[in-house]
Amino acid sequence: MSEGVVTVHVSVLDYPGDTVVLTVRGNLDLDSAAVLTTTLDRVLDRPRPQIVVDLSGVEFCDSTGLSAFVVGHRRAGDAGGWVRLAAPSAWLTRLLDTVGLSSRLAVYPSVAEALADREPA
Repeated sequence: MSEGVVTVHVSVLDYPGDTVVLTVRGNLDLDSAAVLTTTLDRVLDRPRPQIVVDLSGVEFCDSTGLSAFVVGHRRAGDAGGWVRLAAPSAWLTRLLDTVGLSSRLAVYPSVAEALADREPA
């Protein structure tokens, strides 16, 4: 990645019931993951955070991005909330499977399905 160039964009959309959807676009790597972690930190500070991370626009993800998902999942769970990953591409789904995160994190085929699930993650 080019030094000093942020290659990821994260937006936040509040939903009813204190649920937040973080939409991630671009490349999650060492140079850009701070954008995601800073945004996650803000929404994780809410009481009982309920966060859906829309991954449909993620083009690349390294261990830094994966770590952000794990840390977010743990922090949300400790506060009585959850983090759900939604709409990962086929390669990102394979990556989550390969590193064993698909069995530890709640992964949904779409944002709508992650939002519709009423069970605690």
